[in-house]
Amino acid sequence: MRNKLSHGIAVLLFVVGFSPSSADDNFKAMFNGNDFSGWVRTNTPSQTWSYQDGLLVCSGKPIGEIRTEKMYQNFIMELEWRHLVPRGNAGVFVWADDITSRGVPFHRGIEIQILESAYGDSKSHTTHGDIFPIHGATMTPINGRGGSRAFPVELLSNPSPQWNHYRIEARDGELSLAVNGKVVTRGKECTPRKGYICLESEGGIVHYRNVRIQELPPTDISPDQVAIADRGYRSLYTGLDLSGWKKPAAESHWEVADWVLSYKGDERQPSELVSTETFEKLGFVVDVRLKSATSNAIVQTNSTTRIDLSEPRIAKHLQAANGWNRIEASEVDGKFSITVNGNSVDLLELATPTSDDAITLVATGPVDFCNIYARSMNKQP
Repeated sequence: MRNKLSHGIAVLLFVVGFSPSSADDNFKAMFNGNDFSGWVRTNTPSQTWSYQDGLLVCSGKPIGEIRTEKMYQNFIMELEWRHLVPRGNAGVFVWADDITSRGVPFHRGIEIQILESAYGDSKSHTTHGDIFPIHGATMTPINGRGGSRAFPVELLSNPSPQWNHYRIEARDGELSLAVNGKVVTRGKECTPRKGYICLESEGGIVHYRNVRIQELPPTDISPDQVAIADRGYRSLYTGLDLSGWKKPAAESHWEVADWVLSYKGDERQPSELVSTETFEKLGFVVDVRLKSATSNAIVQTNSTTRIDLSEPRIAKHLQAANGWNRIEASEVDGKFSITVNGNSVDLLELATPTSDDAITLVATGPVDFCNIYARSMNKQP
């Protein structure tokens, strides 16, 4: 009778996806159930992530991510997840940069897909278990269909609202994913192979529990295999509302469109938003998309820093119509530096920001903004 009972428990653990652990298995909990110590709300506000009845709950709004404060290289990560709505979307990102990539609400890194079964399979993706590089990361799939995406050899996930168990193993640039107790997906030759771990918010309510990690010994890697480390940036846009911004009292053309902040006005009158928070020696990242041939945008501070996208020295570096552009202002070796899509721009009239600098977004005609980050450059991350 005892043997039959033990066998039944083992089968139940496999099917439900619970991973039994012991007190000395070297795993550490990644969430403490009280606050978000050890995590950074990269581009999602406090409303997106919460604890409810002992579970980590993601509202799915806005689209974005939360990441670890610490970088990881070689590790084993386990978590249980369930979608609360059919066709729900989420994911785990590994080896990610400190902030999101240009024109998207996601980090560069390797994504482990978490899609609810009703989402539907296709030739380009399955509903769960895919592993793939995004936004500049690279990976060679071991079980692929051409391209860079690795696909599960079996579909083992349970539909909403049932729980699923993931075990992600990352070793020297190789990844494997076990779904509910069985390895189904693998990839190799990943770059980066050291970086942050993220959980993704993408439209549906997701529950997580028993999120834990075991670090493994590091291996030698080159600098280009390490993700961009924390530069101290914080998001100034919630994706839910315009809290943290001052706008003209009669202005109604600014719209919150999830991870995108849109201005819908015409070209006859520019409009501006000013951050309520100020920074000492302000540095920033802002992504801008001009929606028409006559649209324009300006990013400026309270001091003499004014970045006008119509200025020829800047305009020559912009993406084609309707493309996203990344504007970054920072201090490098004691000098204030501006880059547009990675290209250095020499603007002689710029002065290094001082204290109490706010960031101002000016739009003329239809313009989209996203990934609005700021930092005080005299403070270490």
